Parts: sequence; C-alpha cells; structure tokens
Amino acid sequence: MRVVLISTYELGRQPFGLASPAAWLRNAGVEVACVDLSRQPFDADLVRADLVAFHLPMHTATRLALPVIDRVRRLSPRTRICCYGLYAPLNRALLRSRGVEHVLGAEYEQDLVELAATPAVVRRPDPVSSAIPRLSFVSPDRSGLPPLSQYATLQLGRQRLLVGYTEASRGCKHFCRHCPVVPIYNGRFRVVPVDVVRDDIRSQVDGGAQHLTFGDPDFFNGIGHATRVIEMVSREFPGLTYDVTIKVEHLVRHDEQLSTLRETGCLFVTSAAESFDDDVLSALRKGHTCADLDTALAACRAARLTLTPTFVAFTPWTTLDGYCHFLTEIDRLGLVDQVAPIQLGLRLLVPEGSLLADHPDVRPLLEPFDPATLVYPWRHRDPQVDRCGAQVAALLGRRINASRRAVFDEVWALAHECAGHSPVTRTTQPRRRAAVPYLNEPWYC
Repeated sequence: MRVVLISTYELGRQPFGLASPAAWLRNAGVEVACVDLSRQPFDADLVRADLVAFHLPMHTATRLALPVIDRVRRLSPRTRICCYGLYAPLNRALLRSRGVEHVLGAEYEQDLVELAATPAVVRRPDPVSSAIPRLSFVSPDRSGLPPLSQYATLQLGRQRLLVGYTEASRGCKHFCRHCPVVPIYNGRFRVVPVDVVRDDIRSQVDGGAQHLTFGDPDFFNGIGHATRVIEMVSREFPGLTYDVTIKVEHLVRHDEQLSTLRETGCLFVTSAAESFDDDVLSALRKGHTCADLDTALAACRAARLTLTPTFVAFTPWTTLDGYCHFLTEIDRLGLVDQVAPIQLGLRLLVPEGSLLADHPDVRPLLEPFDPATLVYPWRHRDPQVDRCGAQVAALLGRRINASRRAVFDEVWALAHECAGHSPVTRTTQPRRRAAVPYLNEPWYC
C-alpha cells in the first residue's frame, strides 16, 4: 500500500495536516509520501499511488485542490482519492461529483489508517456520525516535508525567525456563526497530550525553528491544559518564542494569565475581533462586545503582549459610514501596525454548512451555491458598499509589498471618498514598526 498526502495551502506553514496523518500511517506500516504544493511542484509519477488524500483545512486550500483532484483523476483513474479536514465534509457533494471516493472530517487520522488498510475492491463507507472520536494522539512525522526555511517567517524588528507550527488542542467550545469549525465539531474540542506537543516542538526546534505558532482555534478553550503547555515550552525550550489565537472574551476572562503568556515567550496573540459594531458581533454570535475588545487590548498592553486582531470588514450589515468608523477605531486604538492590510478588505464568506445561511438578514441576499468559488455569493442591499469593497480589494492587491501604514492611509482616503465625506485627516501618532512582530504570510481564510 502506498499513500500520497497532498496539501495545497496551510497559511505558509509546514503542513501539520500532512505530518500528523503521516505518523499514523507509517506506524501502521504504510509507505507514505507527503507533497506540499505550495512549496513543491506537482509530480505526475508520484500520484500514481494506491490512495491520494488531500488535506482541506480551509476555503482557499479547497479551491486550490479542485483542479489538482481533476488532474489526479485523469492521470491515474485507478487511484482512490480521499479528502479530509474541516472543509471536506462541508463540500461532500461537490467532491463526490469530482471523483472523490472518500470524505473524512474531524479527527481523521485513524480513519485514514483504516482506509489505507481496506482493499481497493472493497467500498468502505465514510464516517457519517456526528460523534467526534477520541484519538490517542501520536507525535507528527515531518520527514519528507520541505525544511522550515522554505515557509513563512516571523518579522521581529530587523530579525527574521524560522517558524514552526503545532496544535495543543482541536475543535472549539464556541458557536460563532461564521466559523467553519462549528459545523464539524459542534461545540466539542479535544486536547493533545503535553508530551505529544513537546515531541512535535522538539522535532521542529531541531529543524531550526526559533518561533512557534500554536494553531488551536482558541488556545484558552482549556485554560488548565494551555497553562501546562506553555510552562512546558518555557522549561524545555528556553529562548523559543511563540504566538497563540485566543477569543476576546477569553482574554478578558483570563486576563491574569496574560503575564504568564509573556513570561513564557509569547510575542503576540491573534484574536478574531471581527467588527466594531455590537449588532454585527451579536449576529455573528462572537461572545464579546466592542467594549470587551478595548478591555482585552488594554490587558494585553499591560502584559506587554501584542494583540493582533482579525476582522470581517464587509458583511451584510456594513454601511459606508460604518466602514469609515471601522477604520477610525483601528486608528484610535493604535492598531494600524498590528492589523495585516488584508484584514481591511475581507468579505464575509458563506460556504456550505455555514450557520449564517439561515440567518434572516443573510438568507434573502444569497445567490445559489457557486461550485467555482465554493460559497453562496451574496449582494449587499446597498450596491455602493459592494462597490467600495471591490475597490478596497483591488487596492490591497496592488499594494501587497507596501507598508501597513501606507496601505492604511490609502484605504482611509478611499473609504471616505466612497462615503462622500470631506477629506478627514488622521491624528494618531505612528507607533514604532519594529515593536510589532508579525508573520510574513498573514492570510486567515
């Protein structure tokens, strides 16, 4: 049995979604090859395997995988094709129509092992239960993947650090309406044993990692487990820095833990702020308010932690004045250097399985599902808002290599022009750019 695991996009990281199942399969005696198409060329000979499995952790990865799936099917009609990860079950019908025989969702490692052990002539049904299995996790096997030097790096002043990636937990306890984790995990999460996390970090530190990203949907879902993990990092890997993702409400609730994060090497915290409009936050069921974001930001600054907020700038509830207010709040809070420019133009995605599809404010705006873009397209009630969003997106596309502050100034001017405002001058003094650590591939969808 020979299995090829393929990743098309994992945010510029060395793919955890290949390394973890590769360990399970190799422990079961299966020959495994891993291919990261974001860093490696397509190999027509390699995909003539018994089983080719695509990891689909997000929307972009799924879109990029579709033409590759078609190509594998043409090149090797006898090869079984599997898709696994969050976006696989959400797009089950479409994937089936493209010749994908097996679709796996959450906690997929054991299912992949069982699938690899099933003869090709036997049709093994996909798991359809909503139950999330409890796996005995093993340390990922990163052998055969491109080195960390080929992936995204951390910019820290004039330093550029090699970045590793691991997960201390999976799933999420929360029910944000726009999140792809929710339809799959339905409020459940699983912790990865500390020793498994430690071994995965050690293999990456041995490979040159100087900084680590914890990719948990919410690092503070299990605060006790998170504390044990960061204490282990500080003890076992002195000098290693890291970043985490934490909900605003958890930053407020567990503010006493922020100094512990900083003391154990955390450089910044990513948090899905999403909006500066309480009505939008309520519609998205985020669990925090605009005032909570102010509180979380103050707490992070008191702990000398950088808070890196992410946003959904254009939603069915966005107005032109509201978008200008969104930019004003980023400016007022001194966040211009902490917000990746792409965040200024992100438009709400409504993929298959999204809880937003049934929201009374969203449902009337939706068009039929588009298999090319993998979303339900929607049009704003005010065409001027869609026009402004398109202009902002085009500007961001042209200014990929410009500084964050320069791009923000241009978006600021464009937004006020779209809203018909007189030119408005920003007054916030620039913060020192060197003080803000950031990853150089800041995509989040």
